[in-house]
Amino acid sequence: MAKVSIKLTKSVIGTKPNQRKTVEALGLKKIGQVTEKEMTPQLRGMIDVVQHLVEVKEI
Repeated sequence: MAKVSIKLTKSVIGTKPNQRKTVEALGLKKIGQVTEKEMTPQLRGMIDVVQHLVEVKEI
C-alpha cells in the first residue's frame, strides 16, 4: 500500500458533526497539522468525506 500525507487546510468550525469526527479520526486537530497513513479503502472513504478540508499527497 502507498503512504499518504494528509494535511488539515481548513477549519472544522461550521462543518457537520460526522465531518468533525472524521477529521479527528484521521489524527488531525489543528490547521496545518500533517499525518502520514497507509492508503486503504477505509482511509480513502474518510478522505472523500472531508476532501474540502484536507490536502492529500502521496509519499
